[in-house]
Amino acid sequence: GDDLILKRMKRRHLRQDAIDFCAQVRRLRPDIALGADIIAGFPTETEEMFVRSLNLVEECGLTFLHVFPYSRRPGTPAARMPQVHGGEIRERARRLRATGEAALRKRLDAEVGATREVLIESATAGRTEHFMPVAIEGVLPGTVQRLTIGGHDGARLTTQ
Repeated sequence: GDDLILKRMKRRHLRQDAIDFCAQVRRLRPDIALGADIIAGFPTETEEMFVRSLNLVEECGLTFLHVFPYSRRPGTPAARMPQVHGGEIRERARRLRATGEAALRKRLDAEVGATREVLIESATAGRTEHFMPVAIEGVLPGTVQRLTIGGHDGARLTTQ
């Protein structure tokens, strides 16, 4: 979420490019659920740089986060850069995960009362057309069912 870190990671996009992309996709499909992989503690990342990544979750309207702490890989350019202390990396990853969990709960709250097409993946789980996880019971796996969302458990939608 910080331009200098993105440059050091050899990414070809800027922070604003991600924000603009998400806004454009949302204009075309307002109900879309977006996700992102976010690294916490890339070498040289300051607290200010990290906060820009943290804020990107809301600015892009992300629902799903895959957060992982940076881990040094010998022989890579990043391994030669000044490293962020391991405890700080873990704390930043924790903060990102908490932000991601809050974003997911916000989206789950917004789904309550909606009727969705759910692909039944197993005897206990399915996914909506927006990839939202749904806890189900007594529905044949491999089918698509039109179900009304009754609530959620903080991680998955539940049906009425």
